[in-house]
Parts: sequence; C-alpha cells; structure tokens
Amino acid sequence: MDIELFDYDLPEELIAQSPMEQRDQCRLMVIDREHHTFEHKLFHDILDYLKPGDVLVRNNTKVIPARLLGVKVETKGAVEVLLLKQLENDTWECLVGNAKSVKVGSHCSFGNGELTCTCVGVKPEGLRDMQFHYQGIFMEVLEQLGQMPLPPYIKKQCSNNDDYQTVYAKIPGSAAAPTAGFHFTKELFQEIRAKGVQVEEITLNIGLGTFRPVKVKDTKDHVMHSEIIEMDETTAKELNQAKAEGRRIIAIGTTSVRTLESIYQKYGRFQATREATRLYIEPGYQYLSVDAMITNFHLPKSTLLELVSAFAGRSFTLACYQEAVNQRYRFFSFGDAMFIYGKHQNSPADKE
Repeated sequence: MDIELFDYDLPEELIAQSPMEQRDQCRLMVIDREHHTFEHKLFHDILDYLKPGDVLVRNNTKVIPARLLGVKVETKGAVEVLLLKQLENDTWECLVGNAKSVKVGSHCSFGNGELTCTCVGVKPEGLRDMQFHYQGIFMEVLEQLGQMPLPPYIKKQCSNNDDYQTVYAKIPGSAAAPTAGFHFTKELFQEIRAKGVQVEEITLNIGLGTFRPVKVKDTKDHVMHSEIIEMDETTAKELNQAKAEGRRIIAIGTTSVRTLESIYQKYGRFQATREATRLYIEPGYQYLSVDAMITNFHLPKSTLLELVSAFAGRSFTLACYQEAVNQRYRFFSFGDAMFIYGKHQNSPADKE
C-alpha cells in the first residue's frame, strides 16, 4: 500500500507535551468498528464498556532511563547515546547521535566518569554496539545519570521519571513506554477486577522501531523491526480458556496486540514462549486473537496507525482521527485514548 494513504493533518498544538495530572481523566473516543460509530467519553468510563469475563492484556515492560548525555573522550565533543537492546552482559546496541565520529575503539564518558563505554561494533543507521564500564550495579548507575528516552516530539524532560511509566511497569528493558497503559491507575484496575474482568500480563521490550518512521513509499518495502515477546504458561492457559469460552480478549496498546497476534498466528493458540517477532500489521491482515483494543492516537504514516487501520478499517480510522482533530483531542504518547470494539470482517473496502 502507498504510505501516503495513512497521512493526516495534525495541528502541532494538539501534540500532548505532558501527562494528565489524573491519568484516567483524559478523553476517550469509544469506537464501534461494526456500526462505524463513535462516542466521546473520559477514560474512566472504560468501565461501562467492559463486561464480566473480558480479559485485559497489558504489557508489563518498564522503561529504563536509556538516554545518556556525555562527551567523546578523544575529542571532548558532546555525544548522545540511547540504549536500545542489551546484547550480552554489559554490551548494548545503541543509537548514537552524530554517529559517524564514533568508530570501533571510540570512548564516551558520562557524569564525572562514573559511567564510560567503548564502541565495539559499527552498524548502519547510527547504530553502535557499546560496551559499558562502571562500578556497582548498572541499573542503579543508569538511574543516576540517564534520562527517560522521550520521543522527539516531546520537547521537555519529565519532572518525574514515573510520568513516562505505566503504573504496572515491572520488567526493565524498554527504550519507550507502552503508552496506551498511561491512562490506567491502580484504583481503576481494582474497579475493573471488581467487575469480573481478568487482567493478564505479557512482555515486549520496546526498541528502535518506535523511533523509526516508515521511509518507503510502498509499505511492502518496509522492513519491520524485531522485538522480543514473552508469554508465560499461566497467561497462555488463561487466554486459551477465554478464547474457548468465547470471552473477549482486549489488548492494552499496540505492543500487546503484536505479542498476542504473533503468538496466535504462529501456533494457532496461545503458548508460553520467548522469541523475536517482526509481525507487520496493515489493512488486509486477518486478526486472530484480539477482539478489542485500547490505544492512543498515533503519528501519521506510522506502522501503528496501519495496525489500527487493519483493525477498524482505514477509511473509518482516518475519519475517527479527523473527528479527534476537530474535537481538539490530545495526540501521541501523553495524549488521549481510543477504545475500539465490535465485530468486524476485513474486506477490500478496508484499503479504500
């Protein structure tokens, strides 16, 4: 498909720059993909659309303060290093600013030398393998020296690192947050469980793909990034039982969607696994596992907008986005949310 089919006009002032003070008081567009209708609510109203027996699936990844600002030891020039993926022990794949000057053997220093790294591998598109050197526990050093890796459209660092973290974050390793989860509070989850809704967890540590726009005209030429997905035995068993009983499986965020669909597509059921996925979802894709999803409003011409369009239909999805613009919704990571539900049959019309 032509990536231009997923473009839309967004006034810059609608890009949210900070989170809501009360997470569950953001706006919620409730979308019925079967009848092509939408309603305007607050996020806490999600309770009215959840039913006993539903299963909510959330990504329990935890964002690490992966953005390091320091100097190149050899030149004293400024350097920015973004940790993306741990390769082994203290070696990480990193995205490096002005990477051409960072070659194998180059050294970088952060803080007052409490943390240093050496380039041990050069990769394309600004990627470098960096081996880190420090005293003590790496994650504790990173907490002291690192910043949260906010997307480039957010212009100011968070005053509190927890602002860019879900309340259920548990497994460290992400270079970005599963932002659809920002709208939940611990109290809201208590209310959800009290209603008879199950809550299950999977893990997908978010990496470079979040920062990579689709640069090709034809989406078939886009190379999807690889991410590690993980599901345990208990979750697999609970989800298979829900599926067998015809209960709804509702994904919180596109990372949960990709995890659930990757596993179900490969095995024909939910299964405990830890493996890489490159699943690329665009209109025409047949959803197998997910019955409804909670998601934010995504960037134009992004794989995430394609994923949502595959679920609700491209034309209708873009109509909902236009309505959100008209109603002055807040967009992207700290923005407002959508809840998409209802039966849907993929058809050629989805690509119109």
